[in-house]
Amino acid sequence: MYLPSAFRQTDLAQLHNLIDSTGLALLTSSGSQGLIASHLPLLLVPDEGEFGTLYGHFARANPHWRDLAEGSEALAVFSGPDAYVHPGWYPSKAEHGKVVPTWNYIAVHARGQTEVFTDPERLLQLVSRLSERHEAAQANPWSVNDAPRDYLDAMLRAIVGFALPIAHLEGKWKLGQNRDAADRAGVRDGLAASANPRDRELAEQMSLLD
Repeated sequence: MYLPSAFRQTDLAQLHNLIDSTGLALLTSSGSQGLIASHLPLLLVPDEGEFGTLYGHFARANPHWRDLAEGSEALAVFSGPDAYVHPGWYPSKAEHGKVVPTWNYIAVHARGQTEVFTDPERLLQLVSRLSERHEAAQANPWSVNDAPRDYLDAMLRAIVGFALPIAHLEGKWKLGQNRDAADRAGVRDGLAASANPRDRELAEQMSLLD
């Protein structure tokens, strides 16, 4: 992605935190079927490889996994909070008027070659870990063991798993670092007063720059 140095995030812990906090990722690749994308929940194992390894699964009927099995490189996109920036929030607007709207956001891109797998026990381990992660906040968490084994076996036959060791990891924290402190504070305060929770979340991220 286009990544000016002012917005570059290189802290591995923060990059992993954004990946972990993203419920649904966008996985893209380009192969024999052309450019293709799938929206998938992904699991990060941070201590596998230099930048960690991502795990997920496709419906077997989704043709995307076939491109990955053929060796296509994959790109996983994780989007954090984002917000429109109103030019009136810049104090400098009153001084010289040389301001325009923009969009602030946080994003992480992870690329690598994938390994596709269909082994039932490995798939069971993957879906178990994904379920445990997303069910943790429930009062009565669902477990794969709650489903009848014959039903579960049928569901496992209907999916294809993959591992994506991250070879390239980029983070972009576009939070107004190219503006002066007064303009950043104006944007932060404007977003913090918004009724939109994503605006307020981005304001919190901006406050960490100060």
